[in-house]
Amino acid sequence: MSEHGSRDWLAPYDFGLPDDLIARRPAEPRGTSRLLVLDRESGQREHTVFPKLGDFLRSGDLLVVNETRVLRARLRAELERTGRAVEIVLSHPDGDEWLALLGPSRRIREGDRLVLREGEGAFVLAGREEGPLFRLRAEGDVFSMMEASGHLPLPPYLGREDGPEDREWYQTVFARSPGAVAAPTAGLHFTRPQLEELSSRGIDSASVVLHVGPGTFLPVRAESVEVHRVLPERYEVSAEAAQAMRRTRSSGGRVIAVGTTVARTLETWALSANEGASSGWTDLTVIPGHSFRGFDALITNFHLPRSSLLLLVSAFAGHDATLAAYRDAVERGYRFYSYGDAMLIV
Repeated sequence: MSEHGSRDWLAPYDFGLPDDLIARRPAEPRGTSRLLVLDRESGQREHTVFPKLGDFLRSGDLLVVNETRVLRARLRAELERTGRAVEIVLSHPDGDEWLALLGPSRRIREGDRLVLREGEGAFVLAGREEGPLFRLRAEGDVFSMMEASGHLPLPPYLGREDGPEDREWYQTVFARSPGAVAAPTAGLHFTRPQLEELSSRGIDSASVVLHVGPGTFLPVRAESVEVHRVLPERYEVSAEAAQAMRRTRSSGGRVIAVGTTVARTLETWALSANEGASSGWTDLTVIPGHSFRGFDALITNFHLPRSSLLLLVSAFAGHDATLAAYRDAVERGYRFYSYGDAMLIV
C-alpha cells in the first residue's frame, strides 16, 4: 500500500475549523479582506490586508485571472411522475443535451420529466453518465430558463439561499465568459481601482478561462490520492495570455495564478507543451508530488479541511507549511472559503 493509500489518507489534510469562521458573506466593501502571505521556501508568514497585495509583488510580475462568469445554473423542479422536489445544477451543453447534477437522484429513471417549479420549462432525463452527472433534454431554451428562474449555485456549506446581492458578490470584476457553476473565488477580492494601482506599479494582468463545473461541490471520495479525480472542465488560454506569460518569465518576472482554477489551467497548458493558444477539457488533478511548471506564485482563499483544493495548495506550498499556516489562520480568526480571506503563496 502506498504512502497515501491508507484507509484515511485525507487525515493529514484535516484541521479544526469552527463553523463561525466559514464566511457566509464577503467583506464589504469588496477588496478589504485580510491577507496571509506565506513564503513556501522558509515557511515564514506575514499578516496583512488585501489592499496591500502590491507590497508583496514586484514590477514585472503578471497576474493571471479567470474571466469565467457564473451561470444561474441551479433550477428547482419536480419529478412529474411523483411530484417529488428535485434540484438541478446544470453543468454544460453536449450537443442537444445538457449534463447536470440532480438531487436527490434516487428512483429517477430514463424518460422521467422534470418540470420547473419557478417559471416555465422542463427537462427529460435522457440517460446517465459515469459518475454523478445525468443527461437532460430540454423542453425550451435553457439560457432563457436560467435567466427567468435560475439561482446562483452557492456552495452548500453556506446554508442559505442566494439573494439579489449575491449576483454582484459572486461575480469577479473581470467576469466576461458565461459558463461556470461556481465563482473563481480568489478573484472576488479584486477591484478595478486595485488593478489600476497594480498596473501603475508595473504589475499587469492577463486572462484565461476555466469554467468551474459542478464537481467543485463534490467531496473527495476516492480510496487513495492516486485514484482521486475531478470532473472535466472547459478551459482556454488565448494567444495573448500565452505571449504575456512567456514575456514575463523571459524578463525575470513571476506568473501569479489568481486562484486554484487558474493554477489548474496553467498546469494543463504547461503539460500540453503548447507555447501558444490552447483550449479544451481538463481533468488535471493536482496532488502532492506534482511538479509545477505553469506559474510561480498563487493567490487563493482558505479552503475546507480534506478538500481537493487543500490538496492543490499543499502540493504547491508543502504540506507542513500549508497546515501550519491554516492552523495559524484559525487561531487568528481568518474567514474561510468562497467569501473568506485570502493567501498569497510566494
